[in-house]
Amino acid sequence: MKKNVVFGFLGNVLDQRGKGKRRWKNWRPTIDLCHQSDMPVTRLELLYSPNDYELLCTIVKDIKILSPHTEVNPIEVNIDNPWDFEQVYTFLFDISKNYAFNSEQEEYYLHITTGTHVMQICWFLLAESRYFPAKLLQMSPPKKEPLTENNEINEIEENDPIALTPCGIMSIIDLNLNRYDKILTRFQQYAQQATELLKSGIATRNPQFNQLIAEIEQVASRSHAPILLCGPTGAGKSFLAKQIYLLKQTNHQIKGQFVEINCATLRGDSAISTLFGHVKGAFTGANLARTGLLKNADGGLLFLDEIGELGLDEQAMLLKAIEEKQFYPFGSDKPIHSDFQLIAGTNKDLKQAIAQGEFREDLFARINLWSYQLPGLVDRKEDIEPNIDFELARYAKEYGIMPRFNQQSRQAYLKFATSPQALWQGNFRELNSSIIRMATLAPQANITTEQVEQEIKRLSQNWTSTQNSYDDLIPNEIDEFDRYQLEKVIEICQKSSSLSEAGRQLFAISRTKKQRSNDADRLKKYLAKFGLSWEKIHSYNG
Repeated sequence: MKKNVVFGFLGNVLDQRGKGKRRWKNWRPTIDLCHQSDMPVTRLELLYSPNDYELLCTIVKDIKILSPHTEVNPIEVNIDNPWDFEQVYTFLFDISKNYAFNSEQEEYYLHITTGTHVMQICWFLLAESRYFPAKLLQMSPPKKEPLTENNEINEIEENDPIALTPCGIMSIIDLNLNRYDKILTRFQQYAQQATELLKSGIATRNPQFNQLIAEIEQVASRSHAPILLCGPTGAGKSFLAKQIYLLKQTNHQIKGQFVEINCATLRGDSAISTLFGHVKGAFTGANLARTGLLKNADGGLLFLDEIGELGLDEQAMLLKAIEEKQFYPFGSDKPIHSDFQLIAGTNKDLKQAIAQGEFREDLFARINLWSYQLPGLVDRKEDIEPNIDFELARYAKEYGIMPRFNQQSRQAYLKFATSPQALWQGNFRELNSSIIRMATLAPQANITTEQVEQEIKRLSQNWTSTQNSYDDLIPNEIDEFDRYQLEKVIEICQKSSSLSEAGRQLFAISRTKKQRSNDADRLKKYLAKFGLSWEKIHSYNG
């Protein structure tokens, strides 16, 4: 037969009822716990505050009288605030990690009658998560009213504490029993509903994506920390950010509004003004004060898409706003308070941007606590079909007419959309555009095979022109090795604002090993080998 081991807090109110011999006639839960004939307690791990040491000595002595076989092991609780969840949970969690549990020979219980409500909640969480392999134990006073102060104590009872001590009711709660499956099922259903909200009801089939969304649901529901969404343009970062906001709003985690900005659209002084606001007269043309997006997001959620495009000055101000929940509008010496939650999006490699001196390492560390890489559509081909249905329904909601494929046209489009020839360079945004085109041109909202064939031709031409967009710039008689390298160089040059910026990105590693680096000159000479120049590349329209 297993030994019964109970963990519990000393109750500085309930366990301290009555003085002298009269304490025996009052119901005291810790005493009652060790007074149960149906479940003898072999060992009591009794947690107590140093301020209650005198009470501890009394309770230990009384347990020895009532239950001589019970070993009492006092555990001093060193926490400042018994109502502070973090302190209490951490203390109990540490006990669970260091305790030598022996479930083969001992049965464990957590006594939840005594202690603060926070302590009781922590007991429940630690039992539910199995950090304590234990059942919950609740003591209740006896139904028969105990003796009052005016009741007489006869001579027999006066010398017999066992006869005096009220015997209450013990209830054991085993969280592993099937009777609690309904509660667990409700939690699971809620989690499933939250996950479906993040996916906007799309029945996604890609297991990696579903696992990613399930984790994001947990993080969004339990944390206020920044979330970083990485992935190619059109992968759904903005859409997912809005769904995370709706989930937090549903969970009453957030009261303010959803504020979104693409950082690639912010340039110069307008970037600081747009994000942080400005006071009247801060610069030429500032005839009125401006609040700024960070203040607009107070109590809500701020989504900074393409955060890698922010300037270094704006990055420093953003970091301060995240950490201190306050910032200075442009031209002001008075701080503004704003408590917002942050989601950042990027299609850039921010670690590479740090190496190139274009992104602050401290800001990256702050927003990279929860980082997720959203796959492109080409990596989620099993999700194309449910997303087609989602786009059709979205079109119907916006335009009031439900477009439909027939069986042949649907199969033809799906076959192409999931084939290696379908590059989906614009990802879900491009799929959305494709469905809109077919739905708009569909006679009586019926998408025909002929329309599908036209759309396939259009998509193929778009992808071909994109792939070959630099053909007129690249000499015909060069090796494939040089061609692929040159195409990438031209692409980076077209995206960069200067020769130096492009050079810093292209020579990011080698430049760190040189005492002096002239990236612009190196790039200029490389382009000249192929008869190209910076001006020629930037004047080319493809």
